[in-house]
Amino acid sequence: MPGHDPRRGLDPVRVAEVMVRPLAGRGPGRRGSGYRVGLRWVLTAAHVVRGAEGGTAGVRFEADRAAEWTATARVVLASDKADVALLEIAGSVPLDGHATGPEPPSYGAVPDADVVLPCSAMGFPRFKLREDRMRLLDDGSASQYRDSCHATGITSVLSNRREGTLELAVTPPESDAEPDRSPWEGMSGAAVWHDGTLVGLVSAHHRTDGLGRLAAVRVERWYGLLTGTELAVLRECAGLPASASGLVRLPCPGTATPGPAALTHLPDRLPLRELNGLVGALTDLPAVRNPASLALLLDSVDPVVSAMSPRSPALRPDLFGILGTCLRYPGTLDQLLEAIRLLEGDSAGVARMDQEAVELSRRHRRADGNR
Repeated sequence: MPGHDPRRGLDPVRVAEVMVRPLAGRGPGRRGSGYRVGLRWVLTAAHVVRGAEGGTAGVRFEADRAAEWTATARVVLASDKADVALLEIAGSVPLDGHATGPEPPSYGAVPDADVVLPCSAMGFPRFKLREDRMRLLDDGSASQYRDSCHATGITSVLSNRREGTLELAVTPPESDAEPDRSPWEGMSGAAVWHDGTLVGLVSAHHRTDGLGRLAAVRVERWYGLLTGTELAVLRECAGLPASASGLVRLPCPGTATPGPAALTHLPDRLPLRELNGLVGALTDLPAVRNPASLALLLDSVDPVVSAMSPRSPALRPDLFGILGTCLRYPGTLDQLLEAIRLLEGDSAGVARMDQEAVELSRRHRRADGNR
């Protein structure tokens, strides 16, 4: 593709599942996440590989897919202070379509300002543990595996300033069944992306922040926390710029976040494709997926909406019908979205809903202006 930068953005084939066997007699094995930043190099969090037996860990890519491969990797750098580690893969490795292997990503720094930015990360948290009934263990029970989680959300840049981390607000898992283990366990080491640029690594889930918040060590903090020798290793092997001034400086938006979009100007009939983005965002919200809370939301707006909406047992067709009814009664769609904000609170899902509403509003203001 002309002009395409192969370093830009999260590439799922480079996402690593990191498997650690601790020293004998020192507890069970651990799982973490990582990202391949070169032919033989994988970035992850230092605490994931702490105490690894023989100073090695297993890495797996594209699990249970046609391109799956696994390898042993040696820990060549692990800084507890910066919570970053670099692994070197042993043996033969795939080139992933590149003559010399995958290129390093672009590394960046977020603006230190009153902004809220979209972000994403991909890893293997504990709540993605699944049973594989096609593969039975010797005792007849089903084997287990962890599926991937593509966590998308927002980072409120001025949060966690004392800790020096990025706070990621993401869609939370629906349950927290193990009080002694975080459902996000195993997500540590996942690369955090904004605008196609690697800006951090997931480092912790603070239980007091709730299930929808993760903390990530910032790339720019590495320059103050790592030794000169450690930075030289990351520069040589992972493509990290020699100094913080070499990081991509991501632009600061003019406003922190767009305010809720007013939708009263929308026509009373829209093609379903125009509502698809907003419906997709709504289906990710727990308050909308739950029939009881959805009924409460509908009761909070004009009664004609709940009375006249075409109802379907399937959520997506139901939402298309609800939004279609709201469009015929100006102001009720804004009432519905405001009720959702009140019930859901500040979450990545609500931010996505608002983004879709803003885009829907802009499209039809432009359309009106072109008539």
